[in-house]
Amino acid sequence: MKPERNVMIAATGSVATIKLAQLIRELSDERLPFKFNLKVLITESAKHFFELEQIPENVPIYHNRDEWITWNKRGDPVLHIDLGKWADLLVIAPLSANSLSKMATGICDNIVMCVVRAWDLQKPLLFAPAMNTRMYDHPITREQIDKLTSWGYKEIPCISKTLMCGDTGNGAMAEVPTIVQAVLSAFQPSN
Repeated sequence: MKPERNVMIAATGSVATIKLAQLIRELSDERLPFKFNLKVLITESAKHFFELEQIPENVPIYHNRDEWITWNKRGDPVLHIDLGKWADLLVIAPLSANSLSKMATGICDNIVMCVVRAWDLQKPLLFAPAMNTRMYDHPITREQIDKLTSWGYKEIPCISKTLMCGDTGNGAMAEVPTIVQAVLSAFQPSN
């Protein structure tokens, strides 16, 4: 029997969210050395780039509204805390420029950012930046990525290619197989 791991995938407002369903499929592949129990977090902006029906029914999707449905009074569950406790790993793919900025400054105004802000730093957090080349090449982007990696978060570097807008350059999210490999590597014992 394969070992099981709880993996939370977060998608933020980047056109690379179109690859969310593919990422879920590839992390669900029975040939992988782990069985991944998956949950998905999405920002409101991420919803513009995929249809909820593309996600398998057995994979729960959490939206901002879910945070408030579960809590009515003292003692009720706090969803962003419970999700962080459940997950063995968080992978944010894609991480937009806006959400990168929020992470680096501690803003937690949606379910993804609340989970990140309450994340247990002893557990892996992987992030795959995705943005236009002009945004990626801005000096603040490297400062923010460096800040996240200084906390122990692991960057899955973006790639250079022709983007959806037609520009060619840095900023495209890493390919899905690269992200899957990063998730697998996070669970391999260190030498």
